[in-house]
This record gives sequence, structure tokens and C-alpha cells, in this order.
Amino acid sequence: MTKESVRLTIFLRHDQTKNLEQIDEILFSQGFWENFPPAGVSIVSWQVLMGIGQVVTLEMPPAKVREVNLMIEQKAWGAFKTEFYPTYDFLPVLEKKRAAAAARKK
Repeated sequence: MTKESVRLTIFLRHDQTKNLEQIDEILFSQGFWENFPPAGVSIVSWQVLMGIGQVVTLEMPPAKVREVNLMIEQKAWGAFKTEFYPTYDFLPVLEKKRAAAAARKK
């Protein structure tokens, strides 16, 4: 991640009034699979949470946040209920904290 980029985690919660075939039909017919994410946006991770839906973390220049939001509204609504969270990579912080904890034991 560069200083000029931000991370955004999106919860794509399954609409449980629809089965998987119905959800896929919405996503295919609205062009989700061939258009998401928009150009200039990278997928950091894409996980399935069984019984809940999918969680996608994206990395992008700040100017792309609006474009991602619009794409979700246009291409994913009807199949998913969505939630957006600004995020960051905690692993480097974790490594520093573990090193500090080990140093305190000495």
C-alpha cells in the first residue's frame, strides 16, 4: 500500500430471501462479474463467510472510492446488502507489538 492509496473493506451480505442461483442471475445480468472492481482498484482479499456472504478488501487511490461505491450500487444491489469499512493492514503493527512484548520479558 502506498501513501496515495486507501483500503476499503466491503461486506457483501447475502440476501437470504434468494438462493445462490437467483443471486448469481442478478450479478450476471447487472454486469457485476465483468466490471468489478473498476480499473485502477486492486483486490487485496476476497473471502466467503459461510452463512453471511462475502468480504472484499480493495486498495485504491482515494479518488476511486466514489467510483467503487457507485459500482456497488449499480452492479451488486439486489443481490447483496452492503457495508463499507475503511481498513488498514495490522500485520506490521502486530510484529512491532510482539517484538516489544519479547523485549519486555528480558
